[in-house]
Amino acid sequence: MVLTESPYLSESSWTLRTSNVSSNAYILSISSLPRHYAASTSAPSNVIEIFDKSTLQRIQSLPGHESAATTSLHAVNTIAGIPKKSLISSGKDGSVKVWDDRSNSHSIKMTNLGKPHALLCCAVSPDGYTVAAGTDLQSDDALILYWDPRQPATPLRTHGSTHSDDITALDFNESGTLILSASSDGLVSTSNPTEDDEDEAVVGVGNWGCSVSQAGWITGGRNGSGEAALWAASDMETFSTWSEEFDRLMSLDIREPSVHTQQRTWVTDYLVTCDAKRGVLNVFTGSNEGDIALLTNSNPSVDDAPWTLHNLWMTGHVGVVRSLLYDEEENVLVTGGEDGKLNVWSWPSSFVGHEGDENMDVDVPAPSHRPVFSPPKKRRERDVSPSGGGDGRGDSEDYLNGEEGVKRARR
Repeated sequence: MVLTESPYLSESSWTLRTSNVSSNAYILSISSLPRHYAASTSAPSNVIEIFDKSTLQRIQSLPGHESAATTSLHAVNTIAGIPKKSLISSGKDGSVKVWDDRSNSHSIKMTNLGKPHALLCCAVSPDGYTVAAGTDLQSDDALILYWDPRQPATPLRTHGSTHSDDITALDFNESGTLILSASSDGLVSTSNPTEDDEDEAVVGVGNWGCSVSQAGWITGGRNGSGEAALWAASDMETFSTWSEEFDRLMSLDIREPSVHTQQRTWVTDYLVTCDAKRGVLNVFTGSNEGDIALLTNSNPSVDDAPWTLHNLWMTGHVGVVRSLLYDEEENVLVTGGEDGKLNVWSWPSSFVGHEGDENMDVDVPAPSHRPVFSPPKKRRERDVSPSGGGDGRGDSEDYLNGEEGVKRARR
């Protein structure tokens, strides 16, 4: 597998800012709010900590999901009709929460009363009126639950025929007409989130044959027939891309692409995450020593397309990096690790469209058109065999939804 160095390759060995979470915990997820970063932590704390962007001082802790783990954390632009960036999380307590910093608690709590399935992931539709969450497997049930956040007491509908094991990832497409789901059962699927009949909800299925841990849409590109529209990653560090029709286009061990030159050596130990929001496949990988690399692929629709190494962020963490966020507005990379450190790094200025390097267009605005998806009609399945600072409230602002905002939306 070919991995070449970009002619604009840069290497960073110092951070712009750094901070630590309050307890001896891993940083599992990072989200960006207008003036703050939010980071969810592992046991024993299971809290969500808020950091000031300009100083990275820790200013507040939200209780998360109390004694249960916080399993996912997202910042969304609108929720329940309120057009304000908000923080939302799912947890093993069986709830999805929208957070209000003024009360240091949630303003909306979505539950499935009487059926306390642990929730492993959640997603919000682009219009903010549908919230989905995926459960773990209990007995024979692994469910996708859908709520209207204005009526949070019970789900609008439940889809139980999509997966047969833990649901690990959910992602709405740009129009909100489809939801992508991934599972430990080896399947990546698309469903119609508005279909009440769960047996009719599934639109497409791809069988990868290995436990899928992450998945997402490749948005902003052409996404025509036969082109990469989805990406997925497994627990075994394998990586794949798929067409809308669930033809598997690329499948490889992400640890295979490596660089060995007189100047440097890079060998990937694990996948951190993938950013594919601008039609370019940006894959962030890590080493067991705590270093991070940015890789891109010239054509994710071709199995043997070459990879390019664009940037290395070195010596900022000790051990595995568990979470990563590219903050496009601030033009920085934010990382969190098993060492409990939150780091802010400079984003390489060279990674902005150079002539002669077709992979350098990540920061070019996405095309004005959007991929068009046909209305969901029927289930289509392709069975593909597998291959191999302080704790105080500080200067907290009104960046999350409060009770007043929810009341306004309901009016």
